[in-house]
Amino acid sequence: QVQLVESGGGLVQPGGSLRLSCAASGSIFSINDMGWYRRAPGKQRELVASVTSGGSTKYTASVKGRFTISRDNAKNTVYLQMNSLKPEDTAVYYCNADIDLGSDYPNTLDAWGQGTLVTVSS
Repeated sequence: QVQLVESGGGLVQPGGSLRLSCAASGSIFSINDMGWYRRAPGKQRELVASVTSGGSTKYTASVKGRFTISRDNAKNTVYLQMNSLKPEDTAVYYCNADIDLGSDYPNTLDAWGQGTLVTVSS
């Protein structure tokens, strides 16, 4: 019913920039919080940034000041602008969305994108 499609990953040199995007589609009544997670080999999954339906944002300390999360509610899309990239940012990045499917009672789905690889290397 609901699909999240990510794009924008790739190879970039340290100090470079990338913009990730994630578009949700399907039978969506509304979208609550959206976020970006990442996981590097041998490490635990980490919440990088999140944004509420009202646009309030939070960031993990290691990316604060370098990354910016935003959303376009009309397009059901969330973005992650990544600047001043460092090798330690190398990971698979996953889009996440708390989807309200509608009905007369709470009916939500924790949806995930397929993941997009970001490699920061010289």
